[in-house]
Amino acid sequence: MSELTFEQMLEDSFKTIRNGEVVDGTVIDVKPEEIVLNIGYKADGILARNEYTNDVNVDLTTVVSVGDKLTVKVLKVNDGEGQVQLTYKRLAAEKGNERLKEAFENKEVLKAQVAQILGGGLSVVVEEARVFIPASLVSDVYEKDLSKYAGQEIEFVISEFNPKRNRVIGDRRQLLVAAKAELQKALFEKIHVGDTVTGSVKNVTDFGAFIDLGGVDGLLHISEMSWGRVENPKKVFKVGQEIQVLIKDINETKVALSLKFPETNPWANAATDYAVGTEVTGKVARMTEFGAFVELAPGVDALLHVSQISRAHVEKPSDVLAVGQEITAKVVELNEADKKISLSMKILEPVAEEAPVEEIAEETPVEEVATEEVAVEEPVAEATEETAE
Repeated sequence: MSELTFEQMLEDSFKTIRNGEVVDGTVIDVKPEEIVLNIGYKADGILARNEYTNDVNVDLTTVVSVGDKLTVKVLKVNDGEGQVQLTYKRLAAEKGNERLKEAFENKEVLKAQVAQILGGGLSVVVEEARVFIPASLVSDVYEKDLSKYAGQEIEFVISEFNPKRNRVIGDRRQLLVAAKAELQKALFEKIHVGDTVTGSVKNVTDFGAFIDLGGVDGLLHISEMSWGRVENPKKVFKVGQEIQVLIKDINETKVALSLKFPETNPWANAATDYAVGTEVTGKVARMTEFGAFVELAPGVDALLHVSQISRAHVEKPSDVLAVGQEITAKVVELNEADKKISLSMKILEPVAEEAPVEEIAEETPVEEVATEEVAVEEPVAEATEETAE
């Protein structure tokens, strides 16, 4: 029986390892891009940075110290240079996949930080296992720019789990939809038509503004923004602005809003403010061929017919009036039911009257009348005398 050499005995003292085997190691050296471990084998194990973490910029000396214990997986027993190539990241990912599988089966809500913004969605990492969240499942509304999610911690569920095809899909949208449904239910239980509520402007369009009431978006139509006229909602409201609105109507999940509060109704005191015979001042708001509309107050327009502009003939309103011009007129007709007021400027003009013949005679001095009569009759008398002779 031959005796074993020292080298043989030394080699036999080390354990045997295989590719894919999970081993425990102790850190014996750390460099910014590499970790060296004693794994109880005849060669040290090398753990490169890209096999430790997905963070390509991390300095390994800041996260690992000599003496630390790590459980790793053998990638190659001999990397060609007599060293054992190890991975920590892939082993962690395998464990992470087990975690994701469990969450998928239990419909568990997970929370993770967004690791990367991709062209079609977001990438998050759960215990070194990657999850892809498509752009369509990131939010309950369309979002063209996902950059705002960079570095954010978000909640999601696993909607598809197929690690063999490297397809693990996360879904954030369904959580937002469910949360909004709960908010909607709670909100609709406490709001009623006629209530005044506070909301924030979520979006402004040419026809109105959408107001977030806390889980429900109400529409503030352009016609309900003021008792007066609003030409461009975007010049009145800004996204994020907080406003108080009146609930005008509720139709299932649709809420119609208004800023026309009853207490500010300019027609409330119309019978007094615009009674027939009242002299009023207003600005010409717009003109037509048949007349001009005069704004007496926001939401109160009165018609000044072309025939009532002046006692002198007016062919068309624009001949004597201009938009924005301030005029004074008298109310000649009030129809509260139809919210119609008719005005007259003509009625305020003085009447130019012609003096009667009798008045002219009365105003002529008596002496002047007598003198004129004598001057006419004298030649007649002289002629009579001459004839007599």
